[in-house]
Amino acid sequence: MNLRKVVGVKKDLEAPVHNKVLMRLFTFILLTFLSISANAEIPTIQLKVSGYTLSAEVAYKKESRIRGLMHRSFIAKNSGMLFVFPKTARHSMWMVNTYIPLSIAFLDKNGIILNIIDMSPHSRTKHTAASKAKYALEMNHGWFSAKNINAGQKIIGLEKAPNAE
Repeated sequence: MNLRKVVGVKKDLEAPVHNKVLMRLFTFILLTFLSISANAEIPTIQLKVSGYTLSAEVAYKKESRIRGLMHRSFIAKNSGMLFVFPKTARHSMWMVNTYIPLSIAFLDKNGIILNIIDMSPHSRTKHTAASKAKYALEMNHGWFSAKNINAGQKIIGLEKAPNAE
């Protein structure tokens, strides 16, 4: 048996495996960097309602309002996303490219909940504020009802959110 041939074959087999490992590592680092940079501009604030504290990413720029919680497979317990709109209006939301079921509360300019709607993933159904809203708060599906939070209650801490751009 020719030992060099065996060693040579082994080295040839290791090279593609080594390249695959390097490529996967590079892809992982690139995706992590892109994810961090995409979310780096989204501030997080603490809000309170009915004695509960929640953490909300603030989508105050047009790009972050458009992206919302799309393409995410998870949001932490007691966490969500606050949408800050440039104008008070009867805003609507849908769930295209959103993988997790959510509940949305539309809020007026003073933080009073106008209405709460449960939304299903990947739905193109428009979910609209009951009247003119300045904010929308998306949370895990059922979060509001599990805490007995209803229309007419006030979300506290909205003054910490950046103004809409």
